[in-house]
Amino acid sequence: MKKRILLTNDDGVYSDGLKSIWKYLTKLGDVDVVVPETEKSAVAHAINLFAPLKIRHITIEKGFNAHVVNGTPVDCVKIAVNSILKKKPDILVSGINPCSNLGMDVLYSGTVSAAAEGAILGIPSISASIDGCRNFNFDSAAAVVVEIIKKLDRVNLPKDTILNVNIPDLTLSEIKGVKLTYQSEARFEEEYEERQDPRGSSYFWLKGIFRTVDGEKGSDVETVKNGFVSITPLHLNLTDRRFLSSLQKSKFEKFRLK
Repeated sequence: MKKRILLTNDDGVYSDGLKSIWKYLTKLGDVDVVVPETEKSAVAHAINLFAPLKIRHITIEKGFNAHVVNGTPVDCVKIAVNSILKKKPDILVSGINPCSNLGMDVLYSGTVSAAAEGAILGIPSISASIDGCRNFNFDSAAAVVVEIIKKLDRVNLPKDTILNVNIPDLTLSEIKGVKLTYQSEARFEEEYEERQDPRGSSYFWLKGIFRTVDGEKGSDVETVKNGFVSITPLHLNLTDRRFLSSLQKSKFEKFRLK
């Protein structure tokens, strides 16, 4: 049965990753493309509350049409489901994002957040990123995503859960396989570099190094580093239930308010 697929990203309408994944997804069904007008990396789950959203319908190339929104990736998902599409999609794909979304980086990612919004709206959702910023084997990554979607026909994603997929920047023949993983604790070590503009005023530019964590066997970071596709189920409820239980046992909330 043909699927109704919603495709979005955080890289904008002219992303090479978007073109590749669209081409492969059309083999599975009807693809509606709703994407930001410009790149929206690292906007996380931001939505536009204080300005109107505008939508343009454009043709990128023959047969490849898109709705372009002057908002964030999450705006795109919301307005697609509520105003653009006639029926709720069977699946949402966000990506393919150039450069990975691994470890704590998922909290900043517009790509992951678009998939998270899909889950909030009750749509099975996948975020897909390619690790590395050099060769961009988008066609290989797209082929992997299609196979993952086919596998999803056999399982039901739990409520408020997405699949975060990271693919090595390799050809299909070079990728070693696929592994289910957990989110690493790796994160960026950041600092702001102070610079001077031509008038002598200071401005600051964020820079950072992605620091991995030793001993995280089977994590998303370790898996992709070793040449495997990483599939990490992410749950949207952020409650730390173990610590909640510990706090309850310690009677943490038992104090007098004056």
